[in-house]
Amino acid sequence: MIRSLRLVAGYAERSFLAWMAGRDFLVTLVVNQSITPLIGLAVWSAALPGQTSITTYFLALLVVRLMTVSYEHHTLANHIYTGDLADDLLRPHPLILGWIGDNLAIRLWHAIFALPLVVATAALIGMDVRPAYIGATVPAILFAAILRFLFTYTLALSAFWTERAQGVVGLGGVLTFLLGGEAAPVPLLPATIRPWIAALPFRAMLGFPAELASGSLGREQALAGYGWQLFWTVVLAGLTMLVWRRGMQRYVAVGS
Repeated sequence: MIRSLRLVAGYAERSFLAWMAGRDFLVTLVVNQSITPLIGLAVWSAALPGQTSITTYFLALLVVRLMTVSYEHHTLANHIYTGDLADDLLRPHPLILGWIGDNLAIRLWHAIFALPLVVATAALIGMDVRPAYIGATVPAILFAAILRFLFTYTLALSAFWTERAQGVVGLGGVLTFLLGGEAAPVPLLPATIRPWIAALPFRAMLGFPAELASGSLGREQALAGYGWQLFWTVVLAGLTMLVWRRGMQRYVAVGS
């Protein structure tokens, strides 16, 4: 376990330093990830004026999005397409450790470049930050980051079967946008469909931490949200291992 953590830290450090040469591109990534939550902030603030929970929700959603986004459809999938995965397989450790390290590095860069934007937006809208809500939100963001990584990683593994892995991941992104609380906060959805949407993994990956930060959830609802995050973490971890094994069987068969 300690060795794995050291490997992840080493990969994260190497990737972080490598990204220093691409700082302009990193700014582009941050801007691209920030547009949708900021548009949602403007639209929903106009639709529901005077509700500070809405403004807090979408600002928190901006933070959650930047701290959980994954790009394995550009990294892992490309390694499969180019054949670089064959070299990766020679490493004496699980390959996912390298992708986790890369993921941590890009999210750290996101945090660095997004901090001025988040602070400026919070000052502009007069956000009321409550330490209790932040304390409850941080673990939810960590779970969301794990979930979104597993989700994107699994979809990126479709590169073993198709040359359109980016389209598969893009479809997953659309579902996350529509059902994860980005197009509309889940608590504002009709009561008939709200429990079903809340139980899906998309809210656990995005909307749930933002709901905690906005203070719109009671204790029981928060515990239920954490329960769904834990449930989907187990499910997606098992699915990731299954898809990886099936993909490797196909990769080895084709390569031989």
